[in-house]
Amino acid sequence: MTTDSDNAIAVMLPGEKRAVGVVTGIAMLRMFGLFSLLPVLSLYADQLVGATPLLVGLAVGAYGLTQAGLQIPLGALSDRVGRVPVIVGGLIVFAAGSVFAALGETIWDVIIGRLLQGAGAISATLTALVADATREEVRTRSMAIVGVIGFGMAFVVAFMAGPVIAGQFGVPSLFWLAAGLAVIAGLLLKGLPDSIERPEARQSWNILPAFRPDLLRLDLYVFLLHAILTASFVALPFLLVNRLGMPVTDFWQMYVGALGVSLFGAIPLILSDERQGKTRTIAIAVMLLLAGELMLAFGSFSPALVFIALTVFFAGFTFLEAGLPARLSLLADGELRGASLGVFSSAQFFGAFVGGLIGGRFLASGRPSDVFFVCALLAAIWLASSSLFSRQS
Repeated sequence: MTTDSDNAIAVMLPGEKRAVGVVTGIAMLRMFGLFSLLPVLSLYADQLVGATPLLVGLAVGAYGLTQAGLQIPLGALSDRVGRVPVIVGGLIVFAAGSVFAALGETIWDVIIGRLLQGAGAISATLTALVADATREEVRTRSMAIVGVIGFGMAFVVAFMAGPVIAGQFGVPSLFWLAAGLAVIAGLLLKGLPDSIERPEARQSWNILPAFRPDLLRLDLYVFLLHAILTASFVALPFLLVNRLGMPVTDFWQMYVGALGVSLFGAIPLILSDERQGKTRTIAIAVMLLLAGELMLAFGSFSPALVFIALTVFFAGFTFLEAGLPARLSLLADGELRGASLGVFSSAQFFGAFVGGLIGGRFLASGRPSDVFFVCALLAAIWLASSSLFSRQS
């Protein structure tokens, strides 16, 4: 029998708020240093010595390659030596890569710098730290705070500020800024509460339990989520410019507005998931992704319709971005939480890589709607498979 206390929303404890605040600050500073480069890096790289279109693309995407490859080993390492040492080491490598790229004069210098930036792969370890520091009943909300503020707001602010800073001081200044922000992020670790329990170190390096079928299912989900997201944002700028005639300088208004309004849909899903833990919340979120993609594919004839489509899409995306890692952290063995989240993060970054390929392939026709339709198909397949899994479990 369900009581009112069962449905009550748990209050975050002071230590939990403090830990989540520190991790959010680290994520925000680190991701700002990366996202601020995206609007301008390809134009800058194209002017470097030895640049070719292929190498320019590699300079932009090299970060994701090393991110995907190192999330698992660094996550597993954090299970043994602790979260903080891995985070500090990752920030040092990230700062070193930023400085290397800032001083570089050739395209290969920037590629090496970007590879080093990605080698500071601490996303899984940061997520594991949030899981270590929070109770199960507030974990989805905690992940949402880190995801929406630490990543979402960093994305929005960086896309607004990056071109302005680069225009005033040059693109290398953004690399220097990224290095400086990494140092500040490291200093924030001093604000972590002492009450966080260190995960019990395993005697074995065996991480096969991190590949359990129920965990791999969530890894597949986050792969699909970021493949859909990345492919959509390959095509979306062309839709806004070519069909709607929107200046690039106005893009941020569309993105910020849609993300803000979408929270009215995402937050109820997050709170419902915390109170009831229903599998159906994932299905509802995927339905929102599907509806948003279909609206973009067939109904994007005005800024208002695109705004509505993005709002619906972001409502589903925001919940899944927070809910999937939270759910995985609950299912994973405590002593293998870092490794399990490492597999999860690798699937996430690989999904972004594949999404870029999908977006580029289907945009070759010159019709962004083709990309959105393929994304809708992926969401439909995801919805069908999640329904099948829920009936079997």
